[in-house]
Amino acid sequence: MMEKLKMQSPNLVDGNVEKIAKLFPNCITEARGENGEVTKKVDFDLLHQELSAVLVEGKDERYRIDWAGKRQAILTANSPIAKTLRPARDESVNFDATENLYIEGDNLDVLKLLHNTYLGKVKMIYIDPPYNTGNDFVYNDDFAEDAAEYLLQSNQKDEQGIRLEANQETSGRFHSKWLSLMYMRLKLAKDMLTEDGAIFISIDDHELDNLKRICSEIFGKDNYLGLIARATGTTTGQDANILGNSLDYCLCYTKSQNFQLGGIEMSEDDIKRFNMSDEKGLYSILQLRKTGTNDRREDRPNMHYEITAPDGSKALPVGPTGYESCWRVGKSTYQELVKDDMIVWKEMDREYAGGKAWIPYVKYYLEGRTKKPSNLWTDLDGNKKGSIELKDLMGEKNIFSNPKPTQFIMKLAQLIADTKDGIILDFFSGSASTADAIMQLNARDGGTRKFIMVQLDEKTDPASEAYKAGYKLIPQIGRERIRRAGKKLANANKMTAPNLDIGFRTLKLADSNMRDVFYNPKAYDQGMLTGLDKSIKDDRTAEDVLFQIMLDKGVLLSSKIEKRTTTNGKQTYYIVGDTGFGIIDLVCVLDKEVNTEAVKEIAKLGSECVVFLDSGIKDGATRTNIQQIFDTYSPKTKVEVL
Repeated sequence: MMEKLKMQSPNLVDGNVEKIAKLFPNCITEARGENGEVTKKVDFDLLHQELSAVLVEGKDERYRIDWAGKRQAILTANSPIAKTLRPARDESVNFDATENLYIEGDNLDVLKLLHNTYLGKVKMIYIDPPYNTGNDFVYNDDFAEDAAEYLLQSNQKDEQGIRLEANQETSGRFHSKWLSLMYMRLKLAKDMLTEDGAIFISIDDHELDNLKRICSEIFGKDNYLGLIARATGTTTGQDANILGNSLDYCLCYTKSQNFQLGGIEMSEDDIKRFNMSDEKGLYSILQLRKTGTNDRREDRPNMHYEITAPDGSKALPVGPTGYESCWRVGKSTYQELVKDDMIVWKEMDREYAGGKAWIPYVKYYLEGRTKKPSNLWTDLDGNKKGSIELKDLMGEKNIFSNPKPTQFIMKLAQLIADTKDGIILDFFSGSASTADAIMQLNARDGGTRKFIMVQLDEKTDPASEAYKAGYKLIPQIGRERIRRAGKKLANANKMTAPNLDIGFRTLKLADSNMRDVFYNPKAYDQGMLTGLDKSIKDDRTAEDVLFQIMLDKGVLLSSKIEKRTTTNGKQTYYIVGDTGFGIIDLVCVLDKEVNTEAVKEIAKLGSECVVFLDSGIKDGATRTNIQQIFDTYSPKTKVEVL
C-alpha cells in the first residue's frame, strides 16, 4: 500500500516517543486523540518511576497489568546492590580452561551483577520459573531496603534469612507477588540479550495470560515470536472439576526484529518422505508449480513462462481447475536447476489437459535440511523423560521434581539461526537440564555454545530423596549433573568432539569484598577508622577481589586468567582476557605493596586497564611515579586504584 506524503516537517514528538519506546517499552500505552485516531502515548507516571531512585507516588495500583507492587518492582530492579560473586575452585570443573559458568545465589541479585558485563551478549535465555499453582514457592523479595541503606548495611538479608515462601492463594497476593517476581527478573534479562537473541519461558495455564502481558510490556508486542504447546505425557487436574491439563507451554519473545528464525531437525516421519536417491543422496520432490496462496499468473507474472518437457512439448504452469498459474522460480533459476539435474518430470493424468500431461518437480535433498517449526510440538517425549534422564545419570530416583527433558531445550536452541556459538543463560537452573542440553548439542554439531546457570542456594527438604542422597542444596544437584553429563559426553565423543567444553566455573553470590567504609566514608569519623585503613575485608582472597573488579570493569567472568610474577620477582599480577586483537582487557596488581621497579614491565603489556590496590601505594610520590611510567610506556592504558 502506498503511503501518502505528509508534506510537512516531521513531528518531533513522535520521534521522541519512539525513542522512549525502545528504551522503556513498558512506558508506552495507547490513547484515542481528538480526531478519534489511536496513537502511542507515554505513561509519564511509569516513566517517572523508571528514572527515579525512590518510590514515586502516583495513581492507585490495582491488579491487571497494574498489579499491586508494580512500581516497587521497577524500583527494586533498578536499585544498585553492593554484592559480588566469589569463585569456588573446589566446586568447579576445569576452572582455568572452561568458559561455562555456574552461579549460586538469588537470581535477582545475580542478574544485577551480570547486567553491565553481559549487556547485549546473551544469544538465548531459557527459564522454567515457578508456575504459581498455589503450593509452589516464590522468591521473597519483600526484604528490599532503601538503596542507600542497602549499601550502608552491605546488603544483608532479612533477619531470618528467608528467601523462599509458599505463595498460597489465601495470602491475598496470589498473582501480584508472582508478577513482581517475574517482572523484575525479565526486565534485567532483556537487556542482556543480543539484538538477534530470544527468550523462551516454560509456563502452564495458571499464569500464561499474565506472563504474556508483562513480556509484551518488557520486550514489546512486535517481538512476540509465538507460543509453543508441548504434550507433557501426563494429565494433571483430574481430581478437580476442570479439564485435565496434558500440555505445557513455552512463551517465546525476541529482543528485536533482527531475530532470524532457525529451522529444526526433521522428524522420522519427515525423513520417510525422502524415498528417492541419486549420487548426491536421498531426496524428495516438490511441484515446480507454485501452490497455495498467490499462485495465479497475475500474482507473479514473471514466473509464468514456457519450459520444455521430455517429449519436446511446451509446458506452462496450470492450476488444478485449469487456470493460469506460475512457477516457483524465475526462468534463469530454472535453467540452473536443469543444468544441475534438479528437475524430475512425471507424466500424469490431468483433467484440464484432457488426459496425460507432463508435470515438472524439483528435487530436495535430505542432507543438511531442516524444517520450519510450528507451535505444536508432539514429537518429543513428555516430562517423564526428563525424570528418567536425571535418574539414569545420577543413579537416584526423585532427587529433583519435574526436570525438563533435554531434547526440548535442544530443540528450542535450534529456533535461533546460527546458534552454534553464543551464550545461553538459564537463571532458574534447577537440576541444570539446560547445561546438559547445551553440552549435548555441542557434542552433536561441533558447536561452541557457552552456558551460564544461576540457581538459588535453596535447601532440600530433610525428608526428600535428594537430602538422603547427600544433596543438602539444589545447586549441589545441578553441579553434579553437569559433572556426570560432561564425563558421559566426553567418553562418547572422544573422536568427534575432542575440544568439547564440559567444565564450569562456580561462582557464589556474597556480600561485597569491600568494607562498609568503602561505600559510605562520610558515615565514619577519624576515631572510627582505627583498623579500617584497608578497604578490603580480611577474609577475602586476591581472587575474590579480582572477580569483583572484573564485574566492575565489565570483563566476561569466563575470561582466561593468568597469574604472573615480574622478572625481578617482586610483583605478582593477574592478566585477564584478550580483546582478540592482542590487547589485554585487564591487569590487576593486588599485592599489599606496589613495586615501582616492576611497574614498567606491567605498563609495557599495553593493557586496556590496570588496577592497583590503593593501600599498596605507600605515598603520593609513588603514585606520581606510577602514572609517569604509564604515560611513557602505555599512555592509552587506564590506570585505576581500588
